[in-house]
Amino acid sequence: MSPTHISIRMYDVGFGDSFLVTLVQGSTSWRMLVDCGVHSLGKARPLIDVVQAIIADLQAAAPGSPPTLDVIVATHHHADHISGFAYDNWEAVQVGEVWVPFVEDPGDEDAVALKSGLDRAATALSALAGLGAATHQPGAAPLRALGLAGALAVNSLGNAAAMERLLGRNGKHFRNKPTVRFLPYKDAASNVVATGLEGVVIHVLGPSRDPSELKRMDPPKSAHWMTKQQAFEARGLRPEPDAAEPIFDDIYRVEPDECGEYIGAEILAGLDSLDLDKLLDDSGELMAAASILERSVNNTSVFFVLDVAGTRLVFVGDSQQGAWEHVLNDPASRALVSNPAFYKVGHHGSHNATPRGYVAQDLGRAGNYAMLPYGNVKQWTDIPNAALLAALADNNTVLVRADEPQAGSTVAIGPGGLWSEITLSTATGS
Repeated sequence: MSPTHISIRMYDVGFGDSFLVTLVQGSTSWRMLVDCGVHSLGKARPLIDVVQAIIADLQAAAPGSPPTLDVIVATHHHADHISGFAYDNWEAVQVGEVWVPFVEDPGDEDAVALKSGLDRAATALSALAGLGAATHQPGAAPLRALGLAGALAVNSLGNAAAMERLLGRNGKHFRNKPTVRFLPYKDAASNVVATGLEGVVIHVLGPSRDPSELKRMDPPKSAHWMTKQQAFEARGLRPEPDAAEPIFDDIYRVEPDECGEYIGAEILAGLDSLDLDKLLDDSGELMAAASILERSVNNTSVFFVLDVAGTRLVFVGDSQQGAWEHVLNDPASRALVSNPAFYKVGHHGSHNATPRGYVAQDLGRAGNYAMLPYGNVKQWTDIPNAALLAALADNNTVLVRADEPQAGSTVAIGPGGLWSEITLSTATGS
């Protein structure tokens, strides 16, 4: 078997993901781009600069030919993973296939059911914000942070221009019309995808299509939620907020003076008019909807293993607890993610991704590599999570951070820290 040279290039977008994987066997090259996006609160540089750099790198790899990608994987539709695909620069790029989670497939019954649940939560969120703005009272308290929470949650279902390009809709396109795969397939055997290179396959492990696990991605239909939802829809009784349950993630707590850049003057003006006392219950509902959307969309991430003749690269998107359990509870899937040569740290190193047990029991192989796509956001003090970083260090995993690039024998750094790149080879078993 011909040796395969592997490079994994992580672009420093800031708080977001963008990875270019290149495999070379003899004179044949194969390239995959995994995500391209950034969160509004954590930009390291203008995202268009990264998009242009990726395309320039593809062009330099094959001078005289169109910049080409064999596969684009858009792990899930949060802005920090796909917003870069909104730029028209991608019209110059030839793309073989686009992979998105099955939840984006309008012809899939499971996807439609899950989407409808997410849309119910988004509708409730938007309506509550509108209802609150309509209850203007003189001297009302501002709710800017709450408004930002709503805007961010709605954004989790947005990014329409990027998704339209990925799916080839409404005039958004690449140079050609790629094949689109909605993954994983219901037929398990079809989730082992050949690349055309000798000994190189991709195992798509998630998101789960198990009906019982799909319910965990759907906004919950528990009595607690239904009581709130029914009361909201009736515009009648407002249930008491559950003060004992922190239903909104710390990641969305932002200072009021930072909101204007993201939600607009008109919305801010409406938020300033809100009566906090009258809308206390609505704010709880809004926050619950935002939290549900965040967790649900993360757990729709495409979770896959690129297997290069036994050298395995693990990409998990922003998968959280439920998605990880789906993988780790299946012996075959667990074996595939065990002892990898490379792990893409999930969800930017947050506390609700990368199970500690996985690092301690399965990541194994001291001296393997992990890449952490992270950019500093001053409000999010627990990202990256200190316990996770300590566990990786205890495992002797070589951690490459986008925000702290350091060159080494197998790690190169691009100009201005634009990217960090790991190189491996199946020929040496490294």
